[in-house]
Order: sequence, then C-alpha cells, then structure tokens
Amino acid sequence: MKFLDQAKIYIRSGNGGAGSVSFRREKFIPNGGPDGGDGGNGGSVWIEAVDGLNTLIDYRYQQHFKAPTGTHGQGRQMHGAKGEDLVLKVPVGTQVLDDDKETVLLDMDEVGKSECLLRGGNGGWGNTRFKGPVNQAPRHANPGQEGQERWIWLRLKLIADIGLAGLPNAGKSTFLAAASEARPKIADYPFTTLVPNLGMVDLSPSERFVIADIPGLIAGASDGAGLGTRFLGHVERSASLIHLVDGTQDDVAAAWRIIRTELEAYGEGLAEKNEILALNKIDALTPEMREQKADELEAVAGRRPMLVSGVSGEGVTELLRAAWAEVRKTRGEIDSLGDVIVAAPEEWAP
Repeated sequence: MKFLDQAKIYIRSGNGGAGSVSFRREKFIPNGGPDGGDGGNGGSVWIEAVDGLNTLIDYRYQQHFKAPTGTHGQGRQMHGAKGEDLVLKVPVGTQVLDDDKETVLLDMDEVGKSECLLRGGNGGWGNTRFKGPVNQAPRHANPGQEGQERWIWLRLKLIADIGLAGLPNAGKSTFLAAASEARPKIADYPFTTLVPNLGMVDLSPSERFVIADIPGLIAGASDGAGLGTRFLGHVERSASLIHLVDGTQDDVAAAWRIIRTELEAYGEGLAEKNEILALNKIDALTPEMREQKADELEAVAGRRPMLVSGVSGEGVTELLRAAWAEVRKTRGEIDSLGDVIVAAPEEWAP
C-alpha cells in the first residue's frame, strides 16, 4: 500500500430538512388545523482513529466529503429523519490542521478516539409549531439550517516505540529488516528509503514493540533540506531513538553531530528523547577499526556506542534488548535503574 502522510480535504455537514406546511384534511373534520412536521437535522462530520491503518492514501483520490441532508417534514406531523453522520477513519497519530496548515485542531493519538468536526444543520419547524390562539392556521414553515463547510489538512505522525535516526545510507533499513519482519527497500546508495517504514519487533511473546525507520536526514533537514521536516515529525511520536552511525565512513563524530544538530534545531523535544547510540556496519571493520571508531564516537557523545551489524546480525539482539528496556521505562514498567515498578494495590472499599 502506498504511503501518504498528509492530505488536504474539503468537508461539509448536511443541511437541515425543511419543515412542512400541511393541514389536516379528513372527512367530517372541516377545520383540522395545521399538521406539518419538522425537518430532520443534517448529518454531522466525525473523525475517528482506527487500528490497522498507517497511511492516508484513502484521502488521495477523494478530497470532498459531504454529509447528507436531513429529510424534509411531511403532513400528519411526520418529522423528517436525521441525515446519516459521515465518519472519516484515519490512522492513529493523525493530526487535523486548519487550512493554514499550522493551527492544530485535533490530535487523534488514541485508538477509538472520535471527535465531531462539523455539526449538521438543524431541521426547520413545520407549521404546526406556529399555531396559536391568534394564528390558528399558519401557512409558513422554516427552511432547514445550512450545514457548515471548511477545508482541513490531515497530517499523519506515525506512533512507534522506537525511531531509527541517522544519515542516508547509515544502514537503517538493513537493521529494520534484521530486527523485524519488515522488508524495506535496501540498496547500496543513499535515500533508498523515501517514506517511513514500521516493523514489529518480537523478542518473545510478551516482549513486543514497534520500531520506525525514518528516511535519512541530512544537514539542514530542520529547515526543509532533503526530505526535511516532513519526516522529522514522525520522530516526535517515538518514545526513544536508536541513532545509527555508519562505521565505514571517515568521520563518525561529524556524522553524529549532524543528526544531533538537526534534532535540536527542529525542537518539539526531539533532542531530549533517550538515545541509544550504535556504530553500524561493523562487519566491514577490523577489530582495531571498531575500537578506533567507537572511541571517536564516545569522545564526542559522552557514552560508549553499541556495536551492531544489520548484515551479519552481530549485536542486533543486544541493541534490541536495550531498546526494549527504554520502551518499558516509557510505559512505566521499570524505573531508570531497571527495577520493576510494582503498582500499589487499590484499597478495598465497600
């Protein structure tokens, strides 16, 4: 399925149905009086976050969504039916933005979350509503209220437990393929990944988490260079980051600095996320080169990087175990020291 993480759509709620002008006409009842029913309310436009979706491709080929009009009222005081509500189903993590593409209206960050975007118009009153001692035979009714309309942007920010960050050709896709059942495109040139890829890591039946391969970032990404801020937004949803550095390049310290600079420049708390640093592609390095590159990274990052190879699988399990520990911390299952947090039992109450 093609990945799409933003779409502009037009939405409109339904008009209310018109009230009816009608009079009771029956045998032996010469002055039956008014009996026009009310019109039904127009359908509203709702948005709902559902499980099982990870793209907005459904809104690529249809951009206009209109809820139906309420049914008009009829004689014998028959009220019109309400227009059926229109529900837009979107992936979890979708944001609803105003037409200016900056003002965030809603954040659909939980499965099953449902919000009303536009209310349908009220149905018009029939002439029965207007009868009284002065006007006993009203010959007018209200039209239905007009529905609302607007243009909105849908922007998807993938929700993953762990995000993979690094320069192009750092081996992120290869690592994702080695760590999960995901099969991203892998090639020996940069920018093979043009859209984020999600993979489910299964360490055991009770140890599962989602990892996201974010397209490679370059210097100036926070200002829109390369794939720019469009995909930096997906990192916002990740609880922690795995920062992969290509061990085969000449200056690993400079590579680390580039990514850290872009994360800090982008803001939104990316620089404060827990980062697991890993030196990748060690299968192509001698033992002496591994130690030298690791020392260079440690000197600039202030912590020893983990050694990993997505091709040979060396160090992959250890890195995933470290990532799982970060996931458990985020979920509140263990503390910063790795000790299990036991929830206090609830006090019994009659």
